[in-house]
Amino acid sequence: MPDYKQMYLKLLDSVEKAINLLISAQNGCEDIYIDADETKEN
Repeated sequence: MPDYKQMYLKLLDSVEKAINLLISAQNGCEDIYIDADETKEN
């Protein structure tokens, strides 16, 4: 019989990593946008 708890925890861990990766990418893009905006004003 499959170990559903193990499967669930593995999936949950992967989803959490994916969400953190997306958040990190979004924050990086926001930083680039802010830096570019400041550069144009100077």
